[in-house]
Amino acid sequence: MDAMTQTRQAILDALEATRAVTPHLPARDIAQRLGISEGELQAARLGRDVLTLPLSPHALAKHFQRLGEVKALTRSRHAVLEQHGRYPALRGSEQAGLLLDPGGLDLRLHLAQWHWACLIRDRLPREDGAMLQRLSLQVFNRHGIALHKVFSLADEAPEAWQALEALGIPSAPAFTQFVEPPPRPLPQLPTLADEWARMSDVHQFLGLLRRHALRRHEANALMEGRFTRALSPAACAQALHRAAESELPLMLFVASPGCVQIRTGRIPAPQRMRGWLNLFDDDFTLHLYDAGIVTAWQVNKPNRDGGVTSLEAFDAQGGLVLQIYAERREGQIENEEWRRLLDGLDAREVAA
Repeated sequence: MDAMTQTRQAILDALEATRAVTPHLPARDIAQRLGISEGELQAARLGRDVLTLPLSPHALAKHFQRLGEVKALTRSRHAVLEQHGRYPALRGSEQAGLLLDPGGLDLRLHLAQWHWACLIRDRLPREDGAMLQRLSLQVFNRHGIALHKVFSLADEAPEAWQALEALGIPSAPAFTQFVEPPPRPLPQLPTLADEWARMSDVHQFLGLLRRHALRRHEANALMEGRFTRALSPAACAQALHRAAESELPLMLFVASPGCVQIRTGRIPAPQRMRGWLNLFDDDFTLHLYDAGIVTAWQVNKPNRDGGVTSLEAFDAQGGLVLQIYAERREGQIENEEWRRLLDGLDAREVAA
């Protein structure tokens, strides 16, 4: 038995042992315990209950509309958004896909980040002791980080899922190790404020970041006092509680490196469970590990309609955990109640 086969068998043995004790433990948590990526964990199962889907990212995303009633899941490092529904038709290009359904499954797909897609059959115990087969489609980047997951909600695999499964092959992906970008001093960018002020659409912001090779949290820090305000890390939980109390409709953005998933509408009262802040509703769930939030910002971006304001929460590595806007349609003025809510949030304490 060669080293690669031994490693694969060791992963499978560890997975089976863990699932025997904690059958519902997420694959991401199991992978972390083993010191491997989630993609590597699933790739070890190829030929057993996992198949590679040999489609281009764009071709695969076009299939989403045919998958029927699903649970769609996207996660950042410390937030998980799950929604039930049906995917709309794919729009956009080979590099950037759009699944537009405000209030439903509403996603922005960074298809250039999609490296490996697979179909997975998991056997999980039900409360009555019987075994349930759960069918899912999962997408990973070149580092084995999960970008988006789709779970079938049907008892039997629908025809579109069977068609995808028929395409599956046991071909193994190649992953590379992810290296966190090191922190750096903030650059001096004398034109940034003027460029920011000239924005007429929030979608121009990503171009601004690319032009200056900036990460989002760096841009916020550079514009503090003009377009941004530093908030307490607790501000995110405060905003969710206050929006729930006032029934203020929100847009919740959770992003992986290859997908942004957006939930629009009123939110239920947050519930604290095992260190996580949770929103439980009939068609969606948000799990937020807000202890992982290190910095938070109130951010204003100019546009043709008087500007839009967001709350942006970041982790210790500068990764975006959660982004929140008030519900708004293109061409509408931003809700003043949302701006008042943000203005009332606690500012970050400045060290003496």
